[in-house]
Amino acid sequence: MSESLMRTRLYQWHVDHGGRMVPFAGWEMPVQYTTGPIEEHHVTRRSAGLFDIDHMGQISLTGLDAERFLNRLVTWDITQMAEYEAHYALMCYETGGIVDDVFIYNLPDKWFVVVNADNLAKDYDWMVAHADGYEVTIKDVSVDTYMLALQGPRAIELLQHLTPANLAEMPRFTALEAEVDGIKTLIGRTGYTGEDGVELFFPAGKAHHLWERILAAGPETGIEVQPIGLAARDSLRFEPSFPLYGHEIGANITPLEANLGWACRFNTDFIGKAALLEQKEQKLKKKLI
Repeated sequence: MSESLMRTRLYQWHVDHGGRMVPFAGWEMPVQYTTGPIEEHHVTRRSAGLFDIDHMGQISLTGLDAERFLNRLVTWDITQMAEYEAHYALMCYETGGIVDDVFIYNLPDKWFVVVNADNLAKDYDWMVAHADGYEVTIKDVSVDTYMLALQGPRAIELLQHLTPANLAEMPRFTALEAEVDGIKTLIGRTGYTGEDGVELFFPAGKAHHLWERILAAGPETGIEVQPIGLAARDSLRFEPSFPLYGHEIGANITPLEANLGWACRFNTDFIGKAALLEQKEQKLKKKLI
């Protein structure tokens, strides 16, 4: 392995528990565990799978113009998002090509944007480059924030064992702030598998505690749960046709070509809008099917 690859705080846990580590987006990540990716895929579909996804980046936007600024950068109309709502969106170049696909959370004190691992520096620089004239503070909070995903039809039931929050009443694509085993956590009812589940954001220093506590909750509740590697994560996202940057989407592919027109709201003046409107009037030369 290259010495330049980054490692999550759970790296040694993965190695100690049979994780096969591979390079991915500048990180050394577990592609699978001893059970293998097929079983990891199926356990997520039938019960619950736990994913270390701390390679993903998080950026916070604050300030009087944070909403107006972000609405200029992304294809979704975030002015229509309620507090604690979450939504998928894209950032585009003027050409209509995709800078990145992101998930946006409207929190009381900030806009919280989750970006792809390999794109963190590029996305941050893209935001900074377009911030002139806006009263906005852009902060990369990835180092201090840890991100896990718990996915599957029994994921909510399992996590409920560890939090006083009423997760059953939490709609899809919303978030709430609550303690999970005593740790202040942002819980998003979001994911990348096509299953129900949550993505968790919490202080990075609590990574080992929460990871092991969620796995221990399986035997305590009788709910099957196991760690899931990148191979199964890829097959899980492929079944519902969720795109991966650098594969189905990228700088030379527009949202319309990628069948992501549903994530674009043309009532806003987002970067790349003109190119996409022009493309809408013409026959697409290529389209993801």
